[in-house]
Amino acid sequence: MTDLGQKKLPLEDMHQAAGARFGPFAGWSMPLQYAAGVMKEHLHTREHAGLFDISHMKLFTVSGAGASALLSKACPIDAEALTERQSKYTFFLTETAGIIDDLIITRLGPTRFMVVANAGNAAEDEAHLTALAEDFDCKVTPLDRVFLAIQGPEAEAVLKAAGVDGSAFAFMTGFEPRENWFMSRSGYTGEDGFEIGLPEADARNLVAKLLADERLIWIGLAARDSLRLEAGLCLHGQDISKDTDPVAAGLLWAIPKTLRTEGTFIGAEPLHKKIALGAGEKRVGLKPDGRQPVRAGASLFDETGAAVGRVTSGGFGPSAGHPVAMGYLAAPLAKSGAKVFADVRGTKVPVDVHSLPFTPHRYRKG
Repeated sequence: MTDLGQKKLPLEDMHQAAGARFGPFAGWSMPLQYAAGVMKEHLHTREHAGLFDISHMKLFTVSGAGASALLSKACPIDAEALTERQSKYTFFLTETAGIIDDLIITRLGPTRFMVVANAGNAAEDEAHLTALAEDFDCKVTPLDRVFLAIQGPEAEAVLKAAGVDGSAFAFMTGFEPRENWFMSRSGYTGEDGFEIGLPEADARNLVAKLLADERLIWIGLAARDSLRLEAGLCLHGQDISKDTDPVAAGLLWAIPKTLRTEGTFIGAEPLHKKIALGAGEKRVGLKPDGRQPVRAGASLFDETGAAVGRVTSGGFGPSAGHPVAMGYLAAPLAKSGAKVFADVRGTKVPVDVHSLPFTPHRYRKG
């Protein structure tokens, strides 16, 4: 733990040596930015490749004859239908269909899955899944791994030069390239890239090889946030939470069509009702006029001054070239081109509803 009571990343000394400026996030002391600065880190990821230490996130294996049944109970997913090496974005839901956490689940074998959970929810996720597992013939095992993300159009080439070849795999696939390693072609930037969970000693060796390549630099949490916001990707605890559901959040695409009307997963009946009724408010992209960013927490108003929504994430989009934000609006206004107003320290800033993402996704599809 640090002096501030935050957990330390296993590779903290490497971040210190790289000149990282640290700050608290989800109970961890995290590198916010490095010497290059947020703008350059963001653009370098979009143009070349960025290295992110995401070891604050948590990996679990779920193994045993009842593993797929457990995951299909815990999430609105048909885990048994996943093919080996297929990854799927999904969520843990409350009994009222609120989003406890969003996750990526990968099938590693006939009775073995990997679950990747968010840092702020790791303890709750582990307790939730472990409690549910008591009714199934399976075991939930939290892993102690360094977790790295390599993101950007040159990510595949940089990794291959470092001796890790992921060229045979498409976006949203995952596998175990060697003992105690997990590697998926996925990420949180809208770019092509990989996430790798591995033991600390292996991570130190890999990082040293990666950083010897001038195409790749360390990227901090601040640029990670601007990258994911431009890509229209949700941050749990801001854009989605137990108080929001997949319908309002615009995440029904992650739920198989059959499970939108049937299924026995936790929160199924309330979710089916919400789908049938339609969302009263919807998550949207927001583009403020001018250069002034609109931040999370700002209230949104229509032209009459009536409150119609709220901003959940906001900042400047270096690749988009203008401020970008996301938030929730009353359904009648939640359409591209609609205009609302954000309260920024008492000033009403005009904001256009904008389609998501702000920058195109560039995933490796085939």
